[in-house]
Amino acid sequence: MWSWVLHRITGVLTFFFLFVHVLDTAMVRVNPETYDAIIDTYKTPLVGLMEIGLVGAVLYHALNGIRVMLVDFWSQGPKYQRLMLWIVAAIWFVVVIPGAGRIFYNMFTAGGH
Repeated sequence: MWSWVLHRITGVLTFFFLFVHVLDTAMVRVNPETYDAIIDTYKTPLVGLMEIGLVGAVLYHALNGIRVMLVDFWSQGPKYQRLMLWIVAAIWFVVVIPGAGRIFYNMFTAGGH
């Protein structure tokens, strides 16, 4: 049940990120100065923390989406759905921790953001 709820929430978050990303990228053609101002706001630690959340959301949504497809289209999927959820959680932690660490590092170094 909670994996279903989290899958929907991460899907909505990813959609809103893509929507904002398309809008801010379109600003480069409309008004380059506004685009530069928008990009400057992305170089703050708060946005860095939001990026960590985005990485976590996208990774969970992608990995759980594979699990959902296996449950739906693999004859043994329903039998192993709980095991697959634990595998998704393990892979998520293994991948998101170094990704979050790299973003966190970039937030506070001169070469980052």
